Amino acid sequence: MSSIAMMFPKTVTRVEDATPSEINQRIERETTVKVLEVYNGGHEAIDWRLQELDREWDVERALETMAASVTLTSLTLGFLGNRKWLAMPFVVGGFLLQHALQGWCPPLEVLRRLGVRTAREIEWERTALRILRGDFERNTTDPLEALSLARQRPAVALAPPLVS
Repeated sequence: MSSIAMMFPKTVTRVEDATPSEINQRIERETTVKVLEVYNGGHEAIDWRLQELDREWDVERALETMAASVTLTSLTLGFLGNRKWLAMPFVVGGFLLQHALQGWCPPLEVLRRLGVRTAREIEWERTALRILRGDFERNTTDPLEALSLARQRPAVALAPPLVS
């Protein structure tokens, strides 16, 4: 492995690695509580929650939307009013570059503190609910075990369901 590759965090875990552990733990607890609540609501609640998860924005989408909004707004204000606003797109671009390389930038911490999850964290919840619903060969009725299976390796659950 080259020394350059070792300088950058893994793409799939870079946001979680750059997030303070207490925030990651809070997000994990909130996800666990949600899975327990949904499971207690039965199959209909699981189906509803899975549809809701399909619409949930991950932290990358939220960050990209914020960056684009701030850039377009500052360019508009710079061209129509005070030209000092034209500096803002450089700041936003720097933040995006920092995030791409390191997995962290100042707005990211705000989003994580607000509970915005990574795509991987959302997928863990989705996979756990699908395990509980009985979608896969490897199923359980224990929500904590389902979350553990989903976090260990979501692909564990990806075997097709047993057909009888």
